[in-house]
Amino acid sequence: MKRAIGFIDSGVGGLTVVKEVLKQLPHEQIYYLGDTARCPYGPRDSSEVNQFTWEMTNFLVDRNIKMLVIACNTATAAALTDIRATLDIPVIGVIQPGSRAALKATQNNRIGVLGTIGTVQSMAYPRALKGLNRRVEVDSLACPKFVSVVESGEYKSAIAKKIVAESLLPLKSTKIDTIILGCTHYPLLKTLIENFMGEHVAVINSGEETASEVSALLDYHDLLDKDDTDVAHRFFTTGSVSIFQDIAQDWLNIPEMLVEHIKLGNEKGVH
Repeated sequence: MKRAIGFIDSGVGGLTVVKEVLKQLPHEQIYYLGDTARCPYGPRDSSEVNQFTWEMTNFLVDRNIKMLVIACNTATAAALTDIRATLDIPVIGVIQPGSRAALKATQNNRIGVLGTIGTVQSMAYPRALKGLNRRVEVDSLACPKFVSVVESGEYKSAIAKKIVAESLLPLKSTKIDTIILGCTHYPLLKTLIENFMGEHVAVINSGEETASEVSALLDYHDLLDKDDTDVAHRFFTTGSVSIFQDIAQDWLNIPEMLVEHIKLGNEKGVH
């Protein structure tokens, strides 16, 4: 019997990680939970993010997942250590893989990090980057408007282009040659970010590196699924099923997608 890889995120952003995993591991079954009713997590207190992350974790653990991917940078910063120490299945976040990919890409050791307020305040990326390379200089920038643009499905619009340009202006005058998209929502804005920053700046989507880590960990624990029978992915959301489905189908190109609405705790969104 197939056991799924579980993915949790504050909304649709973690689908950018799922997309890379599906490319690298097409036989794996995916269970994805996006807490869109309480998105964004970025402005929330870390203890609240920890609680929400545990609620999502327990929901998927109850469905017998074989691995958990915390596909949200804010949740990774707040809860990864706690969850990894508690569960008896492999658990990975997105901060370490993204940091490694950026250090491979940079030529001058000047790296920019785009993230939510929570991720930037946690200092998780500077710690991870400097833990791997003490010489690296990090410029972090909170982009609080990005998540809302993506969650509303406006990530290809003229409004999105304007918000990206206004938000990234402080980084234009720096000497960074690499940017980490420190929120899994941001890859849906990657083209706009690349166009604004210019060809001399490499833009890192941690999803690809995270997918490689998923593959390596599954192999190490002898959990890789080699059965090529049809896979029935399941997607869960605490918010609008139709909005989630529209974005997920556009991003993942899965024509027949089952999206189920669920409730977790006290789902009052931040506005």
